[in-house]
Amino acid sequence: MHIEYTHYQSPIGTLRLRAHETGLVAVDHANQQAHTDPQWQKNANHPILKLATRELQSYFDGTLTHFHTPLTPTGTPFQLRVWNALLEIPYGQTASYSDIAQELNNPKAVRAIGAANGRNPLSIFIPCHRIIGKNGSLTGYAGGTTNKEFLLRLENKHHSSPLELS
Repeated sequence: MHIEYTHYQSPIGTLRLRAHETGLVAVDHANQQAHTDPQWQKNANHPILKLATRELQSYFDGTLTHFHTPLTPTGTPFQLRVWNALLEIPYGQTASYSDIAQELNNPKAVRAIGAANGRNPLSIFIPCHRIIGKNGSLTGYAGGTTNKEFLLRLENKHHSSPLELS
């Protein structure tokens, strides 16, 4: 699979976006960018990367609440089910691992859902930042909990019924 990438300067740091012919495959936060495959090619003009960066800009500006960039994450069938469930969490709202377990009709899979959430390769686009602890606490995030809080506050600011973030 031929991978092309670009960097996007966001309010939460430099994001590396990776795509192939049919979709975006990964968003890497600064702390995830140590590995670069020599076969990847830098190309800011790749149509999917251009769309993704435009949409990220609109998202951070507060004018985009739903992404249209084609996504092609790679994962197990279970991970893909979890990531699809994350896509159902509306902008400006949150859910817990338990909520996702109920959504998937698998209430005992809370830990496995947490593990799948942690392996989400397309953060922000697949909104794993919208997962919080059952008690309302911020849980882990690939980009760090400070960035997770930033994203939740950003969405909260532009959402019609704000959440209470502690």
